[in-house]
Formats: sequence, C-alpha cells, structure tokens
Amino acid sequence: MSAAEPYATELAPGVHAYVQPDGGWCLNNAGFVSDGPKTLLIDTAATERRTHALREALLATGAAPPGIVVNTHHHGDHTYGNAVFAPQATIVSHESCRREVLDAGLQLHLLWPQTDFGDIRTKAADLTYTDRLTLHTGDIETQVIHPGGVAHTTGDSVVWLPEQRILFTGDLIFEGGTPFLLMGSVSGSLRALDLLRELDARVVVPGHGPVTDPSAYDRTERYLRFVADTAQEAHAAGRTPLEAAQATDLGEFGKWQESERFVANLHRAYAELDGRPEGVRLDAAQAFGDMAVMNGGEMVACHA
Repeated sequence: MSAAEPYATELAPGVHAYVQPDGGWCLNNAGFVSDGPKTLLIDTAATERRTHALREALLATGAAPPGIVVNTHHHGDHTYGNAVFAPQATIVSHESCRREVLDAGLQLHLLWPQTDFGDIRTKAADLTYTDRLTLHTGDIETQVIHPGGVAHTTGDSVVWLPEQRILFTGDLIFEGGTPFLLMGSVSGSLRALDLLRELDARVVVPGHGPVTDPSAYDRTERYLRFVADTAQEAHAAGRTPLEAAQATDLGEFGKWQESERFVANLHRAYAELDGRPEGVRLDAAQAFGDMAVMNGGEMVACHA
C-alpha cells in the first residue's frame, strides 16, 4: 500500500477509521462501527469511485453493509456518497445539515467541474436530530452530538464512542491541514473545542488527516486565535481580507496544507466583527477567488 492510498485502521474491536491521505481538498476521512451483522458508517466520500472503495474496505473487515450512515456535516466530500448506501441505509444528520445538503445540491461539481465525481445524486438525511442522538450497534454505544451552535458549518455532528473513548470530530479538526470556516464561525469553532475537551477522548479521528489524539485541540485553538487576532487588527486598519492575508506571516501555520484557506477564514472573521450572524452565507466566489490569489493564481484543486 502506498502512502497515497486510502486505508482502514482498527482503533478498537469493531471500530475502524478510514483515512484518505493526504487529507487535502476533497480527501476526507470516514469511519465505521460494526458488530458483524450490523454496521454504522460515519461519512462517505466525494466521488462514486472513492465511496465504492470505502464500501469495499468496510466489507473486507467482515462488517455487514451499513444500515445507518451518519453525516458529520453537509459538505460534499462527506455526503456525496450517501446515495451509494441508500435506500438500504438510513442517513442520519443534524437537522441543519439536512437543509444544507438540499440547498447545496451538487456544489462540488460547480467548484471543480473537471473532477470525475461519477454517478452522484443528492441524498439528504432520512432521520434528523437537534441536540444529541444515541445509537447502538450491538453492544457498542455511539453518541451523535451537535456542538451547540455554528462551528465548521451550521449543522455539525461529532460521533462519540464513550466506552472506547474514540471521537470522530468531522471537520471541527483538520490534522496537519488548515481549518476551513467560510461556512461556519471562528468564535463558534472555539466554543466547540470546549465540548471536544469535555468528552475526554483517547483517540481522535479528524475530518481530514491522520488519526491523532486530543493534542490536536490545542493546535486548532492556536490557529483559530491567530485568525481572530489577525482579523481584529486588520479590520480596524481598514484592510481587506486579501490585503491582510498577503501581509501576514503564517509562521507555523504556513506549513499546514491548504494554507490559502487563511484568507477565507478572514472573510468569516470579518463578518463576525461586522456583527453578522455566525454561519450567515458569505460570497463564496470572492473567497475562493482570494484563495486562488494566495495559491499563486491557481484555483485550489480537488484531489479526489
């Protein structure tokens, strides 16, 4: 297996993470919980091909096809593969995630028209919740928890296995990659870290990047506070998000993948400084255009 190939790794009996290196744009992680006859899948993948590869990796462990698929948020890399598992599987998400899946439609097709997404059809949740939902796969208890507000998106879920102390964070955590807050909130993402810490996980499966541990929370918090502090100073000085990003030395965060997301995150931070509601829709075309400028004039690439 080369480093670029997705792989399933067992975290505890019946619990696997499915990691897609290198965790860049459209290369998300998934996971699954199974007692053999019953399987719960956490997130899918961005393309039909990659979702079928996820399904084959799941079946290769002896797990049954999933009866439940939990979406941690609405972005297409985590939800485009829902239709591969439906109608045999019940799709579960936060109620806001369901609305956003329907509103977004095939949004990734618009951003990356050259990508072969395959036969992808929008499939939103069949079952939604508002605060917390507990599911059982055999003897394995799985808690699906909303962080209590807007964070990465308006409808995030984390998936918590209390007995195994394993946490699937969705895109509240990017390990080795730059957080992306254009459709969420800087301040809300900071608040969400309090919930993650309270859960006292042993193993943390991020939305992108390698499996890690709770030290990822501190790295994420440093970045979020860096965004907030930069935005406050630049906003007061009257600089645009792009001007602020171009003038900022990212330091340690410049080594993270997709560092161009910094300018998109400044767009979100500026909106909050202007008093706009957390999660309010911003001009995505402008933000992606600014990211292209930060990326040396090249549009950010979908790696799926």
